[in-house]
Amino acid sequence: MQLSITDMILHAGPVGQLVLLVLLIFSLLSWSIVIMKFRLFKKCASDTRDFLDAFWSSNHLNDAYRAAENFPLSPESAVFISGFDELQKINAQNNDTEGNERRETLEMQLATMDILKRTVRKAEAQEITELGRSLAFLATTGSAAPFIGLFGTVWGIMISFHDIGQRGSASLAVVAPGISEALVATAAGLAAAIPAVIFYNFFSNKLEEIDGEMQTFSSDFLNLVERNLLGRI
Repeated sequence: MQLSITDMILHAGPVGQLVLLVLLIFSLLSWSIVIMKFRLFKKCASDTRDFLDAFWSSNHLNDAYRAAENFPLSPESAVFISGFDELQKINAQNNDTEGNERRETLEMQLATMDILKRTVRKAEAQEITELGRSLAFLATTGSAAPFIGLFGTVWGIMISFHDIGQRGSASLAVVAPGISEALVATAAGLAAAIPAVIFYNFFSNKLEEIDGEMQTFSSDFLNLVERNLLGRI
């Protein structure tokens, strides 16, 4: 009997073919996520470089804010926009408040920085959550696909032994086709799981790098604002 991969799949039982179909869906979705994330992270890196160049070359935060709107995929840009919007709201409220004593002004500036820091940290968390969306599916594929494939293999071996019992022969010619068909499910499970695990770890490391870069930028931004606020006292 000619044993090709196509023949094994076509001659597999309904359960075996269902297992292979499920694994195929897992694999296609995983590769779709991988390609999407590669494009997204590449664009994020490009927008971040351009935004940081524009930010540090700006003479005023208002100029940096206008530039940030041109880089929507940059996490640093999103963090800056959130922080600047909150700062504008605080300044608008403070302008309506009377009182010019130094002690009151210092308390007001400290309260402003506390609110701004919470806003920036929230924006950082939102950006990381958004960038990490769908990565959980890669982790699920990496952990579940081998067991799905193993289920298909065990089921196929059970069917093979049933056929052996009916034929009354355990020769290699009788056993080999059924066992080979069953082992295809294990191979398919590993083929779906291995890339998913590799790219899940890769993108997780990229997220950690992006998180670290965001925190560095946030610290620089908050330092600029704090120096500016203290300079008014």
